[in-house]
Amino acid sequence: MQKIRHLPAAPTRVQTLAHGAGIDAHSHDDHQIVYAGQGVLAVTTDRGCWVAPATRAIWVPAGTVHSHQAHGQLELHLVGLPDNPLRLTEPSVLAVGPLLRELILAYTRPRHTDTPERRRLRAVLLDQLRASPQQPLYLPTPTDPRVRALCAILHDDPADSRTLAALGTQVGASDRTLSRLFKADLGMTFPQWRTQLRLYRALVLLAENTPVTAVAHMCGWSSASAFIDVFRRAFGHTPGAHNSGFLPDVAVR
Repeated sequence: MQKIRHLPAAPTRVQTLAHGAGIDAHSHDDHQIVYAGQGVLAVTTDRGCWVAPATRAIWVPAGTVHSHQAHGQLELHLVGLPDNPLRLTEPSVLAVGPLLRELILAYTRPRHTDTPERRRLRAVLLDQLRASPQQPLYLPTPTDPRVRALCAILHDDPADSRTLAALGTQVGASDRTLSRLFKADLGMTFPQWRTQLRLYRALVLLAENTPVTAVAHMCGWSSASAFIDVFRRAFGHTPGAHNSGFLPDVAVR
């Protein structure tokens, strides 16, 4: 059994993780903002997986057992917060606009003194976090064995385009039963969950410098243009911009 570390204080710092590296399961007494200035970050808890490129940050409430996984060369920015300015009790993905990004980068640079300037920077950072809308980029972990079996099939091959009825035949449940279970167990419909899975896998593949057309095919979109449209609506920029490492100054929606 993996030992879970408990760290009283959540650190505020920046660190680099190589592609495929991670930070094992742990928890803090403090809340924490986790942000990928470069690469793609995945945060996993027993309830599911949250994933974020450079236009998103992940809120991790105090006491949450979580682990980190790097996709691509990851520049990891951590902001520890003793208080809960967002009043969020579950992990969440937050939109990060240009100003919030610069505030996170500035606040996580090495500092050894609590100066008035740093306190003002923190106050503006908290104001921006409070104004940052939540984003639905989350893959919940199923508990029902039939839903778990179906999700495992699509995790292995996100391009599997079979209907819920066809997949239900393989896992031993009707499409009506599975449709009800997805809403009850995961809080979303089957099409919503499949889109989330494909976007998650697309972010990982893009972080590995996979060409956009190949990503579209591997994740189950009918064409590169269809993939680009869904990706742009989800993240505010094209997968080509993400793949090149240039993320435009998109507005927070």
